[in-house]
Amino acid sequence: MPPGLTVEDSPLDMLLREQSTLQTPVGLFSARHESPAAEPEQARFYKDLIPLSKPAEGEQYAFEVDLDRCTGCKACVSACHSLNGLEEEETWRDIGSIHGIDPAGQAYSQTVTTACHHCIDPGCLNGCPVLAYEKDPETGIVHHLDDQCIGCQYCVLKCPYDVPKYSEDLGIVRKCDLCQSRLADGEAPACVQACPTEAIRVTIINTEAHAETARTGAGFLPGAPEPSYTLPTTRYESRKPLPEAVLPGDHYALKPQHAHFPLVFMLVLMQLSVGLYAATLLAPAAEGRPVLRWLAFAALLFGMASATAHLGRPLGAWRAFLGLRRSWLSREILAFGCFAACGAAYSFGDLFPWFSAPLLQGAGWATLLAGLVGNFCSVMIYADTRRPFWDFPGVLARFAGSLLGLGLAGLIAFSAIPSTGLVVSALTVFSLKLSYDANLLRSASSGKSSALMLGPLQRITLARFVLGLAGMACLVCLLSGKVPPVTGLIGFVCLLAGEFLERTLFFKAVVPLKMPGPVTS
Repeated sequence: MPPGLTVEDSPLDMLLREQSTLQTPVGLFSARHESPAAEPEQARFYKDLIPLSKPAEGEQYAFEVDLDRCTGCKACVSACHSLNGLEEEETWRDIGSIHGIDPAGQAYSQTVTTACHHCIDPGCLNGCPVLAYEKDPETGIVHHLDDQCIGCQYCVLKCPYDVPKYSEDLGIVRKCDLCQSRLADGEAPACVQACPTEAIRVTIINTEAHAETARTGAGFLPGAPEPSYTLPTTRYESRKPLPEAVLPGDHYALKPQHAHFPLVFMLVLMQLSVGLYAATLLAPAAEGRPVLRWLAFAALLFGMASATAHLGRPLGAWRAFLGLRRSWLSREILAFGCFAACGAAYSFGDLFPWFSAPLLQGAGWATLLAGLVGNFCSVMIYADTRRPFWDFPGVLARFAGSLLGLGLAGLIAFSAIPSTGLVVSALTVFSLKLSYDANLLRSASSGKSSALMLGPLQRITLARFVLGLAGMACLVCLLSGKVPPVTGLIGFVCLLAGEFLERTLFFKAVVPLKMPGPVTS
């Protein structure tokens, strides 16, 4: 090219250069939303309702509800349901109410919005046998790990605020996670965004100071369960003094709970099994009667199968040992696993020539010990939920009564000529057990549970007592010595059926701890 000659760019080169300097609509959108200064579209409406910084050490996120602003419109419920993609009947936030008399002597009524309280000492986390819950050390948010959950639903029983919700379709429990993914991006949780009166906000609290307040039973919502159990972090604020003596809107509602039939069968059959093994070891009449050991082992197998049927994801049950340090359910599963292994050796050991008599006797005592430990863990599983109907002495009395009574009745049923002492012992145990159950119907401490058993559940209650008395009548007839031996077997079947119904009432008549619900007709 000759010197001094300038060649202009071709039209194509100029167009390409111009295009490289242009911002397409997609590019402009991307640049704006990737900018460090970018805010979510609706941030101007809620940025004052969430913290501008993350919690420091010794702090955590918490909900704060302004009761004076809450109207019960359920916008928060709808937003939570929609933005979290919940199932049709599933809710992670609910609306309830409390009512009573205020300090000025005037009628008081207040709507209340509730969700997970992200407790400092969560009951759900402490009870889970597979460690499907974790508390974020930085934010304090209690997460549920869906892939770890086996659907045992024990967290539903342990939570005193009715937060975890079981999904039949998924076979797992799910719950509010304070929309952590939104908070991490500077966006408010769904309920905070949706509230038209700004009644819900997210704040940062000092964990230790809040725990001290909660342990005294103060600083929480009147009409809600005692906060000292799990140390909930939600703060309910009002410029008006809140009356202490208030009732939840659903206080007078009588609603039977889920029967949990797999657990009904598991508990009764495991207690029958331990009772029969105890009879084979302790009662002279059982000597040389391997049928009792076989029957006990059959009850054990059916009991464990029933427990597995209760799980939403039974294939993950092998992980149940993970929560051994803090979960009574993990301890029960481990104890009954040892019970099954020892029971197999004791039930069938004499079929092998090398299994000596001392070894068989040792296996028998190991079986009984493991079974008793497992049943004690069963007692603690329900007593640890703090539900009044499942108090420790009451659960222990009912479970121990079933174990002793069914063991004696089973021994009588398979004895050719049962001794008078054996029959009298069985009658004594079942008389005490039926008396205890009858006392529950009129005890003031039973409260709504007795109302349920005498109301919606009265047919089950009546059948339970009829079968129990019929079984005892058969045992009384045996004392005369003029009835066929099959009478003992008939009595055993009646008593066993009565225990199944008693355990059904155990689950259906319990009144769960929960946040105040709406007024029901």
